[in-house]
Amino acid sequence: MPGINYQKVLIIDCGSPHAQLIARRVRDLNVYSEVKPYTADLENLKKDNYQALILIGSSAEEESAQEIAKIKQIIPLILDLNLPILTISLSEQILKANPEQKILSFAEQPKFKQTAAEKDLLKKFLFEIAELKADWLIEDFIDNKIAEIKAMVGQSKVIVGLSGGVDSSVAAVLVHRAIGKQLNCIFVDHGLMRKDEGDSVEQIFLNQFDMNFIRVNAEARFLGKLAGITDAEQKRKIIGEEFIRVFEEESQKIDNSDYLVQGTIYPDIIESGAGDGKLIKSHHNVGGLPEDIDFKGIIEPLADLFKDEVRQVGLALGIPADLVWRQPFPGPGLGIRIIGEITKAKADLLRDADAIYRAEIAKAGMDQELSQYFAVLTNLRSVGVKDDARTYDYTLALRAVKTVDFMTAVAAEIPFDLLNKITDRIISEVDGINRIVYDITGKPSATIEWE
Repeated sequence: MPGINYQKVLIIDCGSPHAQLIARRVRDLNVYSEVKPYTADLENLKKDNYQALILIGSSAEEESAQEIAKIKQIIPLILDLNLPILTISLSEQILKANPEQKILSFAEQPKFKQTAAEKDLLKKFLFEIAELKADWLIEDFIDNKIAEIKAMVGQSKVIVGLSGGVDSSVAAVLVHRAIGKQLNCIFVDHGLMRKDEGDSVEQIFLNQFDMNFIRVNAEARFLGKLAGITDAEQKRKIIGEEFIRVFEEESQKIDNSDYLVQGTIYPDIIESGAGDGKLIKSHHNVGGLPEDIDFKGIIEPLADLFKDEVRQVGLALGIPADLVWRQPFPGPGLGIRIIGEITKAKADLLRDADAIYRAEIAKAGMDQELSQYFAVLTNLRSVGVKDDARTYDYTLALRAVKTVDFMTAVAAEIPFDLLNKITDRIISEVDGINRIVYDITGKPSATIEWE
């Protein structure tokens, strides 16, 4: 939780897919916000000293009679919090549940779509109605978190499992800023990283930040376990379990390590139900580490932050921009972007093609415009022609999406001439691929990753 000096807005989610978006828009205005499901213990929330409340529901046509009945029951408790209230996308049936009591409402229940008018509405509520201060600042967060980590850790040793992704990297640098060489970083390179990524991670954390950095080159071990495996879920399980085994072996070599750092961020907590809400998806900590590893405590320095705030912290800490803006990368790595059996040859093929794709997207200035983009090596081979000779090579799929919260997504519209340029480079520079397709499926019906 943030320091006691921050003012806080409570967002009660009554079944909306946009609660996280509202929370992020509040924070964009430098006001701290938290999301709780309408099933939370509202009596217990009184002690958390909130200064304002936003009540967000699904549209009227999406609310079942049972949901409406449940939400109606909490209206008196919400009013009893005695806070300024803004309602968004809440059906008239709920608003009329207590006609003798007034709920503040603006713009006749807008569906929040990030328009200028809605931003003005939010600013009016926060700063004119609730009279809040814009006191949620990243620099203050960093200072407070460093002090908090120092007080918690004392002289103990701490371990972090680095994945090379944004969250674990920022968490590691923030803890290192607090306790220096008391932190030990374990980077398990499972051989399924993107091109040159393992070397990049090592250079940044060992050379730039001068951390205690342990790189475990376990490619042969992982590929051996994956030999002959084609089922996606089985591949995930093998990679996750092997990561745990390697991490355990390395962490046991470091004596007197009392704390484990994890790169948990706020959406992980919300989507896990925050302990009292409906489970949206299970949250997996770094590498899927088991809860029974013997540590005195877990340090989750980013657990209050959304992804965009994590990136702000990373930049403020001096982490290179190309790492801070690195694309989301799944724990199993390329293991779930290679359809069918995973081999080193396939992984190398995908690495080369994916590197070209990412380089051209960045060169076109679209790298920060797209939420996620990557290549997938399918298990489909087809006839082609290269250098006047017949080929029988793999089909590569390109994927790019735009999303606010990764719960839903739309396919990004990449200019056709750019797709042509990417295709020409991959076909000419990467032997083994002779056909390229672009995935235009949204989420739903597809997931963002293919496996």
